[in-house]
Formats: sequence, structure tokens, C-alpha cells
Amino acid sequence: MSVSTLAADQSVCAPLPVLGRDVTVPLVTGGEVTYAALDYAASAPALQRVWDDVAAYAPYYGSVHRGAGYLSQLSTDLFENARRTVAGFLGCRADDQVVFTRSTTDSLNLLAAALPADCQVFVYETEHHASLLPWRSARVTYLDAPSSPRQAVETLERALADRDPCGPALVCVTGASNVTGELWPVRELAAAAHAHGARIVLDAAQLAPHHPVSVADLDVDWVAFSGHKLYAPFGSGVLAGRADWLRAAEPYLAGGGASRKVSRREDGGVDVEWHDNAARHEAGSPNVIGAYAVASACKALSEAGFDTLVAREQHLVRTVREGLADVPEVRFLSLFGDDAPRVGVLSFVVEGWNSSHFAAALSAEYGIGVRDGLFCAHPLLRTLLGSDPQAQGECGAPDAAPGEKSLNAIRVSFGAGTPDEHVERFVRAVKELVADGAKWNYRTEDGRCVPDTSA
Repeated sequence: MSVSTLAADQSVCAPLPVLGRDVTVPLVTGGEVTYAALDYAASAPALQRVWDDVAAYAPYYGSVHRGAGYLSQLSTDLFENARRTVAGFLGCRADDQVVFTRSTTDSLNLLAAALPADCQVFVYETEHHASLLPWRSARVTYLDAPSSPRQAVETLERALADRDPCGPALVCVTGASNVTGELWPVRELAAAAHAHGARIVLDAAQLAPHHPVSVADLDVDWVAFSGHKLYAPFGSGVLAGRADWLRAAEPYLAGGGASRKVSRREDGGVDVEWHDNAARHEAGSPNVIGAYAVASACKALSEAGFDTLVAREQHLVRTVREGLADVPEVRFLSLFGDDAPRVGVLSFVVEGWNSSHFAAALSAEYGIGVRDGLFCAHPLLRTLLGSDPQAQGECGAPDAAPGEKSLNAIRVSFGAGTPDEHVERFVRAVKELVADGAKWNYRTEDGRCVPDTSA
């Protein structure tokens, strides 16, 4: 690719404006630098478009569904329009429901509470804890980490072939790993699930911000994602998909909004008639601003065009991988191989470094924010790091001093709002730290590696 072609490509794929893009942070070595937010996989910065939309609506905020006043009616329309926008963004079928929740974790716990009796759940050990842990009331089969997309499908097919064919079953799978960024064969897994009479829920927390997701095209039964990873603040999430299990289940929360009719019985008790639409699982005053923010983000990403966003993100992935290809101390973590398709999420370890120490140095000396630890995916990290399955670890950094071996890794992640300079600075910083070491002394405090300012 020529220099002019690359420049033209980058001008087309300019980063989307996000909040915080001009924030400066102090360096422990002196001075300040523009903060490089490279922890999108945890929480992406809000799109400026989303923030502006929310700010324009905020003066008109009112309680939804139960108010006769103008602002309540306006907010109700906005809330229900947000539901329709999200349904369109996800390519939902005509009879699918869109339920607003607090997060992906909340969405999957809602679905877990709605499982039919004696449901068997199949979930890979590679899942984020949000999709690994909610199924406590079901019979759960945990599947080993596959080494290829084909093996993932074959593993599921074997497990489903051995199940009781008479009972209900659910498969839970991620669309893109929050650790390796690798894309999973969702359509093929959905076909395998349905061929064996099972349903499937897609954890799209890391997929939806980076790639188009269509419930209908992927042929999944449900999809869950979080607004805070989709460039929308205010603690909102989504569970979208088939309505029958949700209608048949007891409300996720009991209270106003979920109930259609409540009456006293002659014996002194209470009879309740619950809604059979999405409101059944949205008791209480809903997070209207959060739902509106999610819908605004869906519109912004759709209008920007995923082809353009994916092209830019893949350029940034190449910048990292090619920039560090000649640093043998850096080992990227992968299930499916270095050439596997992935979103803008990369995890790695550095030979001779405690990962918490390395991440602390990136922050304190270069103004770069990454994540270190086990990323709430402990079984997967232990598999990737080749550690004892019983080894101790935390979501954050373990109590290991700088230089000590630790059961954790470093994750760099980016997306639609990431400037080239942030990724280029990251590559330079990694090379300098590996070659020259940290410029500052660090110590462990409350389980985190921090600059030692006691001297």
C-alpha cells in the first residue's frame, strides 16, 4: 500500500469524536500528556454524539408509562422509540422482545431466571464470568476451550448429542472474546444448537461495538450486550430475542410496571396479573436516559457504517501486532492462532515482567490506560497461561511485587474513537519498557502495583 493510499484510507476511517479525547494526565516523571484510553473492552468512552443527544433531552426528562403530563408522555415515546431503534440495530425478528436491563451481566441473569424447569445449559470455559456464572439453577455442562472455530463447533455437537433430548437446553457463547478479541463461529454454533433441539444466547458485549449483529441473520435466540461498551454511559443493557420463555417466567423483579393488575382476595391475599411484554421484566422506574443513550449509540454506529469502523479498527490491530512483532519478549494470547479474525482486543504477557508492574509503568510514565489481571475470565486465562486450574487469582492484579511471576496478563483494547497516536504511543512505550526497563520504582499497595512516591 502506498503512502498516499494509506493516508486516503485513514482519512476515510477517522476516529469518531468521544468524550475525554483531550484530557491530560500527569506523568510520574514530570509533565503532562494527553491520556491514551486503551481499555475500551472494560468501558468505552461515550460518543460525543450520544452525550449531545442526552444533554438535549435532559431538560425534558419525565417518568415513563404512568404520567399524564407532557414530559412524561414525551419520555414514554422516547423510551419506546429507543426500544424500536435497538431492535432495528440488532436485526430482531418481528415477534422478538427487547428488554432494557442494567448490563450484559444483568441480561444473562434475567435469562437464567427465566429458564424452564430442568433446563440444561452448555457454556464454554472461555466465557466472561457474566455468561459463565448465572446458570446456578440449571444443569450446567462446561465445555473445554477449543483450539479452533471448527473444534468449537465439534465440541458443542458432541456435548449436545449426549444430552437428554426430551428436556430444554440452552447454549451460551460469546461473539468476540473479551480476552483475545477473537471472533467465534456464532452462526455455525447456532445451527448446531438448533439441530439438537437447543436454543442459543449470544453474549455480544464485545461484538456489538465492533461488528454488526443481526439476531435473524445469525439465527440466535437471544442476544445480550451492555451500553457502557457501546459508547453509551448511564448503566443500561439489553436482552433481545424470543419472547416465550420470558413470558412464561415469573417477573425478574416484582413491582410497579411489571404488573398489569393487582387486586385483593377475600382471604386477604393479593392476586397479580403480570404483563406479557417486555415490561414484565422491567419493574420500577426504568433508566430512560440510559435506554436513550444506547439507542443514540446504535444510530451513531449505524450511520458511521460498520464497514468503515471495522477497516479502521483492523488498521489499529495491525499497528500493534506488526509494531511488536520484533519484540520476542511479548507473547500475545490466542486460542485460534495469530491470524484468527478479531476485534480490537489484544492480551499479552511480557517475559521478565509482572503484568501489573508493566501496566502501572504504561500509565505512570506514558499516560496510557490498559487493563491487567484475569479480566473476569479466570478459567480462560489459566488455560492461555498454562497455569494450574486451581491457582489463585483475582479480577484485578494479584499480590505480586514488581518482577515476580504472576497469574495475570495485560490487555490493550480500542475502538471507534481511538486515534492512531494513542496506539503508536503504546507500541513505542512497550518497546522502551522492554528494552530499557521502567524509569521509576514501584510497589504493591492494596493488590495493585503503583509508583513509589515515598522517596
